[in-house]
Amino acid sequence: MQSHTRTPWYLILFRVLFTAALAATVYFIFSNSLEIARESSARSQQVMELLNSLLGRVGLGPLSEHFVRKLAHFCEFSLLGFWFMLCLRVYTRHFVRHVSWPLFFGLLTAVIDETIQLYVPGRSSSVKDVLLDFSGVLTGLFIALLILLFFRLCRLALRGLERENEE
Repeated sequence: MQSHTRTPWYLILFRVLFTAALAATVYFIFSNSLEIARESSARSQQVMELLNSLLGRVGLGPLSEHFVRKLAHFCEFSLLGFWFMLCLRVYTRHFVRHVSWPLFFGLLTAVIDETIQLYVPGRSSSVKDVLLDFSGVLTGLFIALLILLFFRLCRLALRGLERENEE
């Protein structure tokens, strides 16, 4: 007979928060893909002007709209990969063993994102964008893994200090 331990409240909280953040990120990605070309371009122009004004203050720039659009794709999919990895971690202790799940769903999200754009007036789809999006997912997963590793090393170091103090 299996013994069931209660799930700690903080783990439940992290599950809810990380899953909600993941869902919100997917919603954000797909809602951007549903914008018609004119709206998407106008938003990219606004972001480009903001970034160029900030970069101009430190003597850098200017950035092109094309670069800003690609950077936006990369960043939103990096965030997606980050949340995928944190969700995986709070649902299983063996998250490295199951890393194929966020890889698969990250790639699937990128393919769906580009497919949506096929049906939006003035937008197009690109295999290069799928690869860029997936590289963002990989980057986000890697950043999350580094953070998880850092916290694990801190926890192990604290346990070592506690053992030294007990002796």
